[in-house]
Amino acid sequence: MSTQQRHLLDLVEIVTRLRGPDGCPWDQEQTLKSMRPYLLEEVYELLDAMEQDAGEDGLEGELGDTLFVLLLITAIAAEEGSLTLESVAGRIVQKMITRHPHVFGGDDETPDPGGISAWEARKLKAGRSRLEGVPKSLPALLRAHRQGEKAAAAGFDWPDHHGVFAKLDEEIAELREAIAEGDQDAIEHEVGDVLLSAASLARHLSAPPEAALRRANERFSSRFRRLEQLAEEEGIALSGCTDDAVLDGLWERAKAEERMC
Repeated sequence: MSTQQRHLLDLVEIVTRLRGPDGCPWDQEQTLKSMRPYLLEEVYELLDAMEQDAGEDGLEGELGDTLFVLLLITAIAAEEGSLTLESVAGRIVQKMITRHPHVFGGDDETPDPGGISAWEARKLKAGRSRLEGVPKSLPALLRAHRQGEKAAAAGFDWPDHHGVFAKLDEEIAELREAIAEGDQDAIEHEVGDVLLSAASLARHLSAPPEAALRRANERFSSRFRRLEQLAEEEGIALSGCTDDAVLDGLWERAKAEERMC
């Protein structure tokens, strides 16, 4: 048995012991419902480690935490009799073999067997929409991205990013009209269309919108914190400052300092 295999078995045994009669009270009382926020938290922490180009220890640590939570959820479900770790592993093994006939052997006449279109075609079941596999609980921007990918796999897409730019311009023009009319429902509708078009543009540019926006949020947060520090150093009260030139100057200085780092 390899060291890797032994560590995996050790982790499974640790989860079993924590849930056992002499285990940890916190782990023992967890349910599928109670574990949902912990899983979400770990996934977002893992995303942070991936997006911030964290060192090996950071990514390794977050992967370990996520794996532990997944194994704990599996153990809880197994105790309820709905599945076992073996059945979970067996199902995904068979699914991956079926979805990759170009790797594991099998009939596959698609022109690009390793592409997204072929992948989506293998997943599609009779009578189901291609979009049914996109959870409604996903963050809205991520859902827009995934729905766009699936629609594109069926051929419903712009040929390149130029067409998406034209669509985005069209949606912005419609938003301006809604604003001019003062119709709040129409404004919300058009804002949604603008964001949906922006998500499509990001997909065409190979810049996943959820990750791009998370990074933009981090940049804004870092720059604004520095703007606050600069304002305090110069005795400027932000809450009472109405001079756009002063605020713009502070913002540009914060940006410049960031580029120098």
